Amino acid sequence: MERTLNRDKSPSAQISRPYWLSLYARLRQWQRNGRTRRQLARLDSRQLADAGISEAQRQLELDKPFWR
Repeated sequence: MERTLNRDKSPSAQISRPYWLSLYARLRQWQRNGRTRRQLARLDSRQLADAGISEAQRQLELDKPFWR
């Protein structure tokens, strides 16, 4: 017994799906970068010490652009 899937096998469909998927993943990563850096900026010195992050390390992370 053989199973078949209803997938578009055209070359254009195979190219566009990975491209859009990778673009979506990249945009989501940039959103995560921004969100976590905003959260990092709100931490006080006690919370930074609890996380094992120095003020210099925090500043280095906050100085990065969102795409890095």
